[in-house]
Amino acid sequence: MNYKCIARLLTASECFLLYLQAKYWNMKNKNIVEDEILLNAINEAILDKKGQNLVNIDLRTTGSAVAGHFVICSANSSVQVRAIAEHVERKIRTDLLEKAWHSEGYENCQWVLLDYVSIVVHVFEKSSRDFYRLETLWADAKFSHFGEDGKLIVTN
Repeated sequence: MNYKCIARLLTASECFLLYLQAKYWNMKNKNIVEDEILLNAINEAILDKKGQNLVNIDLRTTGSAVAGHFVICSANSSVQVRAIAEHVERKIRTDLLEKAWHSEGYENCQWVLLDYVSIVVHVFEKSSRDFYRLETLWADAKFSHFGEDGKLIVTN
């Protein structure tokens, strides 16, 4: 941004602060857009492999979140858990050129976690999801439930 026109009215430090604020605002908005693109791509990848009971949890307003969003889905077997998780990683890597910062759970595939820093994906086998009940930890978050066709069913 060019601040030459207001430079005569403001001190150098004030101009620099304005520059930093504008840069931060642009970065913040850019991250929000990038997160939405990533979130949509993750949802598509899960639905491609017939992930069930897909839920997006917006944790940005909770104040105690480890990420901006959680994406949670279920699978019928450990083989399907692996297939969903691998497909999410492959799709995000090829389409968005992003790699998961961390992944774990591939050893037994009861619960695979893919950490994309701002979005954490949890792929559960049905019995593990029922046991851990991860969704109950954030009652004050915004939940978006999707049908198997990918259409939004309910948001609270």
